[in-house]
Amino acid sequence: MTRFEATYFDGFANEARRVALRFGPMLEVYDGDAFLFAWPYAEARRIPAPPDMMRLRAASAPRLARLEIRDPDARKEIERHCPLLEGDKTLLRKGSTLKIVAWSLAAVAGFVGLVWFGAPFAASEIAPLVPLSWEKRLGEAAEGQVHETFGGSACVSAQGSAALAKLSQRLQEASNLRLPATIEAISSKTPNAVAMPGGKVFILEGLLEKAQSQDEIVGVLAHEFGHLQNRDHLRRLIADGGVAYLFGLLFGDVAGAGAVVYVGRTLLSAANSREVEAQADAFAAQTLARLGRPTKPMGELLLRVTGDERDGVFTILHDHPLSEERLAQLAAADKGETAPPVLTDDEWKALKTICD
Repeated sequence: MTRFEATYFDGFANEARRVALRFGPMLEVYDGDAFLFAWPYAEARRIPAPPDMMRLRAASAPRLARLEIRDPDARKEIERHCPLLEGDKTLLRKGSTLKIVAWSLAAVAGFVGLVWFGAPFAASEIAPLVPLSWEKRLGEAAEGQVHETFGGSACVSAQGSAALAKLSQRLQEASNLRLPATIEAISSKTPNAVAMPGGKVFILEGLLEKAQSQDEIVGVLAHEFGHLQNRDHLRRLIADGGVAYLFGLLFGDVAGAGAVVYVGRTLLSAANSREVEAQADAFAAQTLARLGRPTKPMGELLLRVTGDERDGVFTILHDHPLSEERLAQLAAADKGETAPPVLTDDEWKALKTICD
C-alpha cells in the first residue's frame, strides 16, 4: 500500500519527526516500519497552515499534536478520506458564551449522527466536548461496580502505597495527561487493570503477582493513561448507550441506580476496538520513551496472562485484545533502557506486595 511522507509533532516537545502515512481503515502513521498511531478519518481537522502545506490535528490526540503534509498527492487523499476536514470552526473559538453555543450545536450534531451515521460516529464528535466534571461523575458512578465485579478491597500498605504514588507521579509527568489521575490497587486475584472516565485507574493484585518486572506494570499503566487521555471509555459509553442514555448524559443524570449499573457494566464488559488499543499502545510507547524505559515488557505481561481467559473471568485481555502483531509493534517501538528504572528495587518489592 502506498505511503506518503509527512512531519509529526507530538504536542509535548517542539520537535519535528519524519513519519509515513498510510490510508487504511484509519489514517495510519508509521516511523519507518514501526506503527505509531492511527487517527479516525472523522476526527481529522484542518488547521491554519502556509499555502503549500496541509496541517492536521485530531480530536482524540493531544491538544498540540499535529501532522504537516506537503505532498500534493497525500493532501488529495486526505481530502478524499476525511469527511469533516474543515470541521465546525465555531467549536474552536473561546469564551463561555461560545462554548455554550458550541455544546448545543454538538448535541444537535450528535442526535443527527445517531440517526444518520450511528452512535460511534456521534460519540467521536461529542466525547471531546463533554465537561470534565461530568466525566468524573461517570467514573464515580462506575467505581462501586469495579469493586463489586472483581471483589476485594483497596490495598493500603504504607510502603506499597508510597511506591504506587511515586509511579503515578512519574507517569503523569512523562505523559502530560489532560487531567489528574489516581491509581488504586485492589486485592483481587484477577489479573487486570482498568481505567475509568475522570481519571481513576485500578490495578488488581493478580496482575502485580503475574508481573516479573516493574517495566511490565509501568507499561500497562501507561497504556491505561492513554485511554484516559483519549477519553476512550467515555466514547464507548456514548456509543453503546443509545439515545436514551445520551439524553441522560447531556442533562447530567448519571447518579441514578440504573445509570450506575449501566455505566459499570458497559465499562467492564465491552472490549475496545483494535484501533483504540493501537492508539493507547502508541501513547504508552511515547510515555515510556520519555521515561527511558522499554515497551516490550508490557506485551510480554499481557501474553503471560492469556491462559486466564479460559477461566471465563474478566482479565486484562478481555478489554485489551492481544495478537502477535500487536506484540511485534510494541517490540518495534521499544527504544531500550535509556534511564534508570522508575522505582528502586525496594520500592518495586513494596508495590508487588501492596496487598499483603
